Amino acid sequence: MTDASGPGAPSPAPVDTPADSGRVALVTGGSRGIGFGIARALVARGDRVCITGRTEESLREAVKDLGADRAMYVVGKAHDGDHRAEAVERVISEYGRLDHLVNNAGTNPVFGGLADLDLAVVRKIYETNVISALGFAQLARTAWQGEHGGTIVNVASVAGLNSSPFVGAYGMSKAAMINLTQQLAHEFAPSVRVNAVAPAVVRTRFAAALYEGREEQVLSRYPLGRLGTPEDIGGAVAFLTSSDSAWMTGQTLLLDGGLFLNAGVS
Repeated sequence: MTDASGPGAPSPAPVDTPADSGRVALVTGGSRGIGFGIARALVARGDRVCITGRTEESLREAVKDLGADRAMYVVGKAHDGDHRAEAVERVISEYGRLDHLVNNAGTNPVFGGLADLDLAVVRKIYETNVISALGFAQLARTAWQGEHGGTIVNVASVAGLNSSPFVGAYGMSKAAMINLTQQLAHEFAPSVRVNAVAPAVVRTRFAAALYEGREEQVLSRYPLGRLGTPEDIGGAVAFLTSSDSAWMTGQTLLLDGGLFLNAGVS
């Protein structure tokens, strides 16, 4: 199954181009899936957005879909410190500010538990999922947000809130992201608000192994009767980066279709 939310996928009904909000966001891992859904939501409300990712072709396609007048891209790997510095520098150079940082880039190269897992794989997951988020946050604060204010949203996961036999190391890294959110919210206040979202399974290429071939069984666990969509996550991130959430910081917003309502029920 292909990614249900990437460039070229069916889009919501077209709307009038919104007025420029004057705000700028950097969305890591934004060429497809959840990251693309977030970028689209921010562009739809009038923000200018820079997306990052590893593949230039995918990024170019995404920017074309988002609108070249509202979006740009920087190619690179989130765990690369030089790439992180370049991305932030390019945003400031091109757009003159950096109001919102969304740490969405992530990896999960292996499925299964921790007991026999190669520690080199664990290090790779942490470098991409956790250390890169901290690195981007530090750079964004230094470059703009510390003096001018702003928001950071970390994309965590329900796997960071409970054990999972399928994604042990990934879940451990997302638990670290939730704690990172709390730490940064405390340290960066009052000028920068830091929150997180914790999605359950979202219908993307990244998560396909968690539902393909057994979708009916997976859906039966969700009271709302469906998997999440990138648009679901995009709407939540738009809220957390808006003035409507101005008194929220250090929080993790659970986006799970009611999945946790079934905790403890066989």
